[in-house]
Amino acid sequence: MSELDEVASMLREAKRGLAFTGAGVSTESGIPDFRSPGGIWARNQPVRYDDFLNSKAARVQYWKQRAKIYKDFAAAKPNRGHRTLARFEELGRIVGVVTQNIDGLHQDAGSRRVIELHGTSRVIACVACKKEWHPDAVLAMIQVGNEAPDCDDCGAPLKSKTISFGQAMPAAEMNEAIRLSREADLFLAIGSSLVVEPAAGLPRMAKSWGAALVIINQTETPLDDRADLVIRAPIGETVGAVLDRLEWRSNT
Repeated sequence: MSELDEVASMLREAKRGLAFTGAGVSTESGIPDFRSPGGIWARNQPVRYDDFLNSKAARVQYWKQRAKIYKDFAAAKPNRGHRTLARFEELGRIVGVVTQNIDGLHQDAGSRRVIELHGTSRVIACVACKKEWHPDAVLAMIQVGNEAPDCDDCGAPLKSKTISFGQAMPAAEMNEAIRLSREADLFLAIGSSLVVEPAAGLPRMAKSWGAALVIINQTETPLDDRADLVIRAPIGETVGAVLDRLEWRSNT
């Protein structure tokens, strides 16, 4: 049995499959991996949350970085990997997607249950009163010279609803991700280096609670030796081929 056939067989048997995705899923949509040699953090020092709150200069730097990120995201469309995971959910093979990504492409592809551990880049919010804006509106403020925009209601800084370095993880999303990981009988870790904590602890948790662990990633991860199956290959091509096998079997 080939590796692809093996994953397809695991998915057919799974009752509570769960997909966990990282940047490798979205690089095929043209979104750079933040931590890769060409990524945003290789070119710029990330702004920590405390610095953002306490320094206007840090907020100006933050918004310069965000403007570049939004430009990358604006043109991105879901790729075969995103669409395949949505189809897995539609077929009842997975219960949903837990993602480290902030681009919203899983939702665009049709995934209904998406837990965004690191927040979303598609909403800007006031750090105090929580009033929300569309990113385009805030970028327009920056383009007319407001380099560190503030809330027009309470005057506090505006920030993307993403999790910055030093900022607490969203409690509700983490609790839901932990619950689904503990309940999973199959955990698909896809396109993640599995080094960023606490998210990287989820596959370890799932494995310790009895789930089969499949890692699909272009490079090695710290959990490869604990996985039931490791596939190092392009994401979209690999999961798409697994879906072909699932749907072929269902039609025969």
